[in-house]
Amino acid sequence: MQTASDRHEYPAHWEADVVLRDGGTARIRPITIDDAERLVSFYEQVSDESKYYRFFAPYPRLSAKDVHRFTHHDFVDRVGLAATVGGEFIATVRYDRVRGGAPAASPGAEGPVDTAEVAFLVQDAHQGRGVASALLEHIAAVARERGIGRFTAEVLPANTKMIKVFTDAGYRQKRSFEDGVVHLEFDLEPTDRSLAVQRAREQRAEARSVQRLLSPGSVAVIGAGRTPGGVGRSVLGNIRDGGFTGRLYAVNSAFPEEQRELDGVPAHRSVRDIAEPIDLAVVAVPAEHVPDVVAECGEHGVQGLVVVSAGYAESGPDGRERQRELVRQVRSYGMRLIGPNAFGIINTSPGIRLNASLAPEMPRPGRMGLFAQSGAIGIALLARLHRRGGGVTGVTGVSTFVSSGNRADVSGNDVLQYWYDDPDTDVALMYLETIGNPRKFTRLARRTAAAKPLVVVQGARHGGAPQGHAVRATRLPHATVSALLRQAGVIRVDTITELVDAGLLLARQPLPAGPRVAILGNSESLGLLTYDACLAEGLRPAPPLDLTTAASPEDFHRALSAALADDACDAVVVTAMPAVGETPARDEALAEALRSAAAAAPAKPVLVVHVELGWLAEALSVAAGTSPQAQRGGPGRPEERPPVAVEPAPAPQEPRPIPAYPAAERAVRALGEAVKYAQWRREAAEPGKVPEYEDIDEKGAAELVAGLLTRGQGLTLGPDETCELLARYGVPVRRALPAPTPETAAEAARAIGYPVALKATAPHLRHRADLGGVRLDLADEEQLRRAYAELTELFGDPDRVRPVVQAMAPRGVDTIVRAVIDPAAGAVLSFGLAGAASQLLDDTAHRLIPVTDRDATSLVRSIRTAPLLFGWRGSDPVDTAALEELMLRVSRLVDDHPEVVAVTLEPVVVAPRGLSVLGATVRLAPPPARDDLGPRTLPVY
Repeated sequence: MQTASDRHEYPAHWEADVVLRDGGTARIRPITIDDAERLVSFYEQVSDESKYYRFFAPYPRLSAKDVHRFTHHDFVDRVGLAATVGGEFIATVRYDRVRGGAPAASPGAEGPVDTAEVAFLVQDAHQGRGVASALLEHIAAVARERGIGRFTAEVLPANTKMIKVFTDAGYRQKRSFEDGVVHLEFDLEPTDRSLAVQRAREQRAEARSVQRLLSPGSVAVIGAGRTPGGVGRSVLGNIRDGGFTGRLYAVNSAFPEEQRELDGVPAHRSVRDIAEPIDLAVVAVPAEHVPDVVAECGEHGVQGLVVVSAGYAESGPDGRERQRELVRQVRSYGMRLIGPNAFGIINTSPGIRLNASLAPEMPRPGRMGLFAQSGAIGIALLARLHRRGGGVTGVTGVSTFVSSGNRADVSGNDVLQYWYDDPDTDVALMYLETIGNPRKFTRLARRTAAAKPLVVVQGARHGGAPQGHAVRATRLPHATVSALLRQAGVIRVDTITELVDAGLLLARQPLPAGPRVAILGNSESLGLLTYDACLAEGLRPAPPLDLTTAASPEDFHRALSAALADDACDAVVVTAMPAVGETPARDEALAEALRSAAAAAPAKPVLVVHVELGWLAEALSVAAGTSPQAQRGGPGRPEERPPVAVEPAPAPQEPRPIPAYPAAERAVRALGEAVKYAQWRREAAEPGKVPEYEDIDEKGAAELVAGLLTRGQGLTLGPDETCELLARYGVPVRRALPAPTPETAAEAARAIGYPVALKATAPHLRHRADLGGVRLDLADEEQLRRAYAELTELFGDPDRVRPVVQAMAPRGVDTIVRAVIDPAAGAVLSFGLAGAASQLLDDTAHRLIPVTDRDATSLVRSIRTAPLLFGWRGSDPVDTAALEELMLRVSRLVDDHPEVVAVTLEPVVVAPRGLSVLGATVRLAPPPARDDLGPRTLPVY
């Protein structure tokens, strides 16, 4: 692309795809001299009123001088951005730097701030879609990159829409009225409010884009063949047979001219031939024909696509490029894409009933949302949920299902945004093989989990990403990513069986108030197995109550009622073994007994464990009217009888089915996850604070970092520089003086004062007291020289050993504090005890930065070896408060200065009073891209 820049090349990194308020997409990019015709065409479609608001006077057309000015930019002092759909402008924004700085308006800011005048123009047909708000975010980010700290704008009082765009952005601003014009000034430094506004807009836009896909009023299946059995024909039949409430069309360019329908569905040769608007197109044509289909859909105004066609990134490098081009083409028309290589989407809402997937049966309606990156796993999950059954209320079924395939556009993050607001979804279940943006996923997961449970199973944990998934590489091990997800409230399970087990409990039962579990049943052995399983999950079970094999339904009712009424009980597990000669009437009586007892105590969860898969579940589902036999209209073989849920009698508000499990460990594992999630919810209600410390010199640290980075792109600081930077944040490091000879070692010890430590700092000996590389409590020069001789005799000459002398620290527990900025997950703080045992056990805890005071407290206590810090076996407890403060200060350093990409403090000796940092390394690098904190943009894979 030709540019007009005489100072900077065309800034391609400013290009971005964004989701607008109504769920459509637009592309934002810099305006260049090649855009003259587009600009003129755009201006001609703007109303006279909008032109008047822009120029404060009638301005029917742009002059040649105007066109030149609005298309020739240096991308520094003069910048113009355009929002485009289908390659044509729908809105523009421009800033012009005002020479000379004005005093900063932000509290506490110092010195002049470069200012620029900003102005917008939005085509009338696209006003109200949030285009101007998105452009403001992007032009503000561009301005900050070019050293501009403030925007000014002149707006006519009648232009209320544009005034609202500025005032709602969340920036600190001033507003005045003079000469009939509203004058606005606002600083561009992001604030908590501006970030909250941006994320709220992101949530609404992305949720709306998914809603448009899942709730279409009309669907066209493109590639529905005339021969039965093809993919397109199957999807068409599934939509029709599922009872879709909207309009359905079959499209295939091979249809004869005279063909008017296919399987009772109106048939057309092209989307262009359909007179009505089309909301969703399911594309099932060979990959080489997809671009033509996308163009037809885009020109017809289709809102979104589900591409089930294969032959994209999963097929290799050529397919990956084909996939990138597909995404570019789809977004250029303002559409969103599920797939390619997708299994499809499902919405069981009675008002929609959309089965635009390869699943031959519509799932039962229910309250669980399901997302799967794998079509095969999606099929397995739907089948398992179907076998586990659903009551007459449907609360155990599926609300929506999305199989993303290669997830080239719509991802799990988008679906989370939708589920967060969806009143029909109470529990979110996700099968993920990759997490394209862990930073954003963690943020969305935390917000979602605070409102409704989010259960995740992750595949490909120990291997590479599937062929179709292009994601940012992470240097963090899977265990670390998993720990960060749990910190965000995600319920992490290991198998799809556990995914369903946990989902059914969380959808059917209230959250437990604590870990105390009552166990009752008619089998002593099954009760003891359940008891052991509870202990293994960290629960607190009471001794099982054995009702004996002679227990009647009334006995079960009395025992369950008593357990639920006990204040020392938070949940009840009922174990039931079938008796020889059990009759259907007795099964139904037991089901009714359990239902009525559970209905009377709606605040505590109840689970049922039954070993034989058919008898109790069948009896309970017959009582609820949902047995497989009733659904099939005839008797079923025993192996066909699935473990259907126990269905309690309807409560005044909403019935609450009781989940049934075929094994004690499965029930208890699901209960254990519910207990941990409930605890997280309680703690999330009080998230903690990031403390302020008066002695932190943020400005001085920034100047030091900027000066150090002038030496190169990546830099590991020397000892003096490390100590100086950490000291700016109140983290003192005990200096270690180099000792290349015995004489310099003696001089260093005299300067420090005895007793001292002599340490080898060679990489293979650092912190290895077990190898003899550290000698402690050297009381005088004689001991020091003897230790020096032993060290060099054992490991080689001083050049290989690199000995240093350091003052002795008070005795305590050796720990390690690390912070690292991962390219995918963001900034992470880690903590563990020093030593081989902790390393072998991988006993390290992690938290996302910035760390709050509550995070620091839980971080110290979350490692398995934490008892060593709190007086294990009679030892003195150490100063964990000082340790927590140290971690909070390191967190602040990394959060305030993204150029600090790694900090390691090792060892940190925590004594009964205070602590000592004996070793520290810091690495600097140019700040990595923090796209989750920048303007809203869709990822490009």
